[in-house]
Amino acid sequence: MLLKEGTVPQHPGMSKRQKELARKEKNKEKDVRRDQRKKEKADRVIQPGQEGVDPDIAGIVPGPQPPLEGY
Repeated sequence: MLLKEGTVPQHPGMSKRQKELARKEKNKEKDVRRDQRKKEKADRVIQPGQEGVDPDIAGIVPGPQPPLEGY
């Protein structure tokens, strides 16, 4: 809504209604994304022996690491 400085909008409730509609639309989009993530998580295939293992740290061996080559 474009207004000159110092003027009052003719329909102040209209901008509120637009904000409410925008907020509802955004919440609908968030719900769709949330449902999609839930479905993807449920459909994710867990490989045998990998239950409860964080994929970011899978295969990391604890303890001292071998020295880097080239130093």
